[in-house]
Amino acid sequence: MLTAGLCVISGCGSKDSNIEDEIKPLKAMELDYADQFSCDYYDGGYKHIHIADGTDYVLVPEGGEDNDLGISDAVIIHMPVQDIYLAASSAMDLFVQLDSLDKIGTCSTTADDYSIEEAKALIEDGTIKYVGKYSAPDYESIINTKCNLTIESTMITHSPEIKEEIEKLGIPVLVERSSYESSPMGRLEWIKLYGALLGKEDEARGFFDGEKEKLEKISEELDDELTDTSDKPTVAFFYVSANGYVNVRKPGDYISTMIDMAGGEYCLNGMADETDNALSTMNINWESFYASAKEADIIIYNSTIDGGIKTVNDLLDKNELFADFEAVKNGNVYCTNTDMFQKSSGIVDVVVDLFRVMNKKDEDKLTYIYKLEN
Repeated sequence: MLTAGLCVISGCGSKDSNIEDEIKPLKAMELDYADQFSCDYYDGGYKHIHIADGTDYVLVPEGGEDNDLGISDAVIIHMPVQDIYLAASSAMDLFVQLDSLDKIGTCSTTADDYSIEEAKALIEDGTIKYVGKYSAPDYESIINTKCNLTIESTMITHSPEIKEEIEKLGIPVLVERSSYESSPMGRLEWIKLYGALLGKEDEARGFFDGEKEKLEKISEELDDELTDTSDKPTVAFFYVSANGYVNVRKPGDYISTMIDMAGGEYCLNGMADETDNALSTMNINWESFYASAKEADIIIYNSTIDGGIKTVNDLLDKNELFADFEAVKNGNVYCTNTDMFQKSSGIVDVVVDLFRVMNKKDEDKLTYIYKLEN
């Protein structure tokens, strides 16, 4: 709910300027996959964004009077958004795709921790200022900009006092929930939300439609080549932790879904998730992984944590029993690039990569996955 102090700082209007002023709804944003947000358009350039955590935002057009559109507890965001404090690193790549890095003033990820070159360069030269981890931001640096929007990841739920403090400064906080989308394409469709925030709906829709078309072409090729579900190659996706556990994607996670979209089958789909958290990964012991993945047709090492591996011998150094794996014997061992998870706009390209790996075609054109040297 907007507090009195927040209204003083951000210029909230009185209740006289609400739905009674005849600001009428026009249309809803068309969404193909996403179910964690919605956006409705109103007369005069007003927009209503609803997030599945129950939060509502009203975007007030530049020069427009504050109006909550009759929506209880709506958070007011004044357009244009500027000098955004971006604490959701997965969103950075979508700003790149919308040519809107100039709208970001501060961030919670260092240049060294970004593999997105455009963002890395701007953080290094101070155009985008690193202001500390999301859990301990430098508030003074944030308010010294003209920041009128903070975008947080769901990690902020572990530090709710930070969100409250930013809101006390008069800065609206939007918690992005793309990671809660059940479909990988739902994640990608969040580019439409950023398009609404930035006034770049046409660009966002054009990008998304282009990616959707690429995916449809892959689906058509699969329909032509795969006639029997028993022909589906099985795939393991993992990394070996420093303490000897194997970190794998949970069954139904978006990575396992992309494997399915590419015509494969995640080999750990039948494994029970015994963890009680919302994480998309889990640690399992070596024995369980060996039993589930030894016969997999393809194994893909996740480079996100330890920087990846280059050769099969690097994999064997982690555990010599990998030599027993069918994928190792047959030379079907791959690794992801370190930027795969930060390039949130590349979801369809990952599916294309997986399709090429599974079908042994155009492997010289892989973008986010590479084959290990023997």
